[in-house]
Amino acid sequence: MARILVPDNLKTGVIKNTRSELVLNKAYQELAEHYGTAIMPARVRTPKDKATVEGAVGTVSTFILAAIRNQQFFSLRELGEVIRERLYLLNHKAFQKKPGSRATLFLEERDALLPLPVQEFELAVWKIATVSFNYHVGVDGQFYSVPYEYIKRKVDVRATRHVVEVFFEGSRICSHVRLYGRQGQYSTQEAHMPPNHQQYVQWNGERFRKWAAKIGPNTAAVVEGILAGYKVEQQGYRACMALLKMSDTYSAERLEAACIKALRYTPRPAYKTIQTILKSGQDRISDEPAAPPEPSLFGFTRGAEYYRKGGK
Repeated sequence: MARILVPDNLKTGVIKNTRSELVLNKAYQELAEHYGTAIMPARVRTPKDKATVEGAVGTVSTFILAAIRNQQFFSLRELGEVIRERLYLLNHKAFQKKPGSRATLFLEERDALLPLPVQEFELAVWKIATVSFNYHVGVDGQFYSVPYEYIKRKVDVRATRHVVEVFFEGSRICSHVRLYGRQGQYSTQEAHMPPNHQQYVQWNGERFRKWAAKIGPNTAAVVEGILAGYKVEQQGYRACMALLKMSDTYSAERLEAACIKALRYTPRPAYKTIQTILKSGQDRISDEPAAPPEPSLFGFTRGAEYYRKGGK
């Protein structure tokens, strides 16, 4: 690996490049740190900083791409083999104005390169999140606990294929094995839970129960079912909050009616079930079968309008 890389000012890698400041994308900076190299982007609109590379692009295009432009390939593997052969010929082709070739030049400079690290680089995605009142942050529909001292604080979340890490002001405060599968799973570490949850958090299970009881007994039953459905009660707070907030959108009466209908089918209805009932208006539809119409005393009777038009 080269000690210094001079790339273009690609938007996905270089955020800012001025005379006084260089700001790289976090993932790009991590890549450089992993391989022990420095990213020194070329000056804006200054191709002279990488003239050799610019010239090599034209050479490769002519020697490889132009040479095979009229050939047909029926698989990527077949194309790759032909490109590999042409690349070998290019690297071992003698220079016109100096001794040696690209291959011999590489062997001369190889000792100056840095060794590759043992572990491969793993690309990470960064995001800014606010720690929820239940001391969790969300990543792709899964939730990970954070020490309760950071409730309502903004944190940086770094997610790789295997690990989720949370940083506050540059310091890592926790990490989790990344969750996959069904949405809404929780990874909760006991060390992150406050010793007295009610002392530190305004929202707690008892408050949700009291709020639901004011709406109606069936709403209270649904909330109790949600809280009982989690190993750690705090994991159900998000669903309880979303459920009870629907009383502001649809009214408390409709929410209670939706809970009645949902409880007829399952003892522990989910928040999504109640939401679907309210959105579709099923809470306004009675489950009792409609009474059949009473038969007319006069059988089938034509109205006056029929005779006024001559029976047509």
